[in-house]
Amino acid sequence: MRLTRYTDYAMRVLLYLAQRPDRLCSIAEVSSAYAVSNNHLMKVVNDLVNAGYLESVRGRYGGIRLARPASEINVGTVVRHTEDDFELAGCGACIIAPACGLTSILDEALSAFLATLDRYSLADVLARKGDFSYLLHPVK
Repeated sequence: MRLTRYTDYAMRVLLYLAQRPDRLCSIAEVSSAYAVSNNHLMKVVNDLVNAGYLESVRGRYGGIRLARPASEINVGTVVRHTEDDFELAGCGACIIAPACGLTSILDEALSAFLATLDRYSLADVLARKGDFSYLLHPVK
């Protein structure tokens, strides 16, 4: 299974902010750090704010931050929120789908994939390999 760029960016934003829980960050800062499109991140951030994962503070000294502790943000839940389609194969359009054993196997594989993600919080992801901030592009 391949996750969309949207989910990739959502996780990047969440991880970036989780490493900086003591301050507000700008979308431009996150965009620059990862060398990704500011416009794409704006859409992702807006969605994460509306979903309650992020808090947005307006104004000159505003920015974004996690809306709750990293330990309370479940990776599986975020992935389910950001992904539109979990169909691993085009079984729905296939004429043999009702009698095909592969459909149930793929469903089982997807359930196992999501169950693994459900075991981890954002804090677990950060703790797994340590500080990665030195890998990010310098913020200008």
